[in-house]
Amino acid sequence: MLSGFFRLAVLTLIGIVPFSVTATDIEPRSYSNIPVGLNFLVAGYAYTSGNVTFAPSVPITNGKLEIHSAVLAYVRSLDFWGKSGKIDIIIPHAWISGEADVLGETRTREIGGFADPLVRLYVNIYGAPALSMKEFANYQQDTIVGLSLAVAAPGGQYDTTKLVNIGTNRWFIKPELGISKAWGPMTAEFAAGAFVFTDNDEPFRGNNLEQEPIYSLQAHLIYNFGHGVWGAFDTNYYTGGETTLDQIEGNNRQENWRVGGTLAFPLSKQFSVKLQGNTGVYSRTASFFDIVGITFQYRWGKGL
Repeated sequence: MLSGFFRLAVLTLIGIVPFSVTATDIEPRSYSNIPVGLNFLVAGYAYTSGNVTFAPSVPITNGKLEIHSAVLAYVRSLDFWGKSGKIDIIIPHAWISGEADVLGETRTREIGGFADPLVRLYVNIYGAPALSMKEFANYQQDTIVGLSLAVAAPGGQYDTTKLVNIGTNRWFIKPELGISKAWGPMTAEFAAGAFVFTDNDEPFRGNNLEQEPIYSLQAHLIYNFGHGVWGAFDTNYYTGGETTLDQIEGNNRQENWRVGGTLAFPLSKQFSVKLQGNTGVYSRTASFFDIVGITFQYRWGKGL
């Protein structure tokens, strides 16, 4: 199991431009079963480059950003009354540089700092019983149904005088339902969720920023090559997120479709690495960007 770093990178992006949320939540095997009582330490890096679309109410155009994201996370697999689950505690950091046209004049911006911390809880409610390492050796997946809830707190870098920030100055929650179905070495996984935001009471050039929920769908086709090696084709679609700044609607509904791929393999019994990338296929707001990243994971616990 490799924890969802790319979800991290994505949630960091949510804070970067509050007028143009990019919920590119693409993470395979989120609803797989793993033995209980294991611990995971995850460190990762992602590079993002592309165009950013700003709200019509902001006199900024042609935004082009480069983002270097790093993350440190702790994951613990749990037993929820006989059901398997896990909890993630995630601390992201980002460095941003880029330029945009402000009232016809090109301006640059460079910034670094922590993004909003995140806690995420998963519970597999069907098809993935809580098992010890010894019991897990005989487990064969069929259909798994799971639920998750992510909560992010406004703890990241935020400057009310700047449009481009790393933190969001608001809370969000993301409930999600996931289904995973296996056929031998092949697994199909689907998830549907929604980002729900509190108001930002100190937005750039305003007194209050509201945002409608962003609804997301993701799908993965995963193949297990054996010996801990697996790969996946990944895609997601998201829509919604219209903003209202001081009771003025932004007319900036998001609608995007992205595709990508993932490859994971072990380096030893306890170390593993994951490579992942995705790119935009369609964007209603012409916000196209690419993400590539690498994640390292160390695991320990009873039975390893």
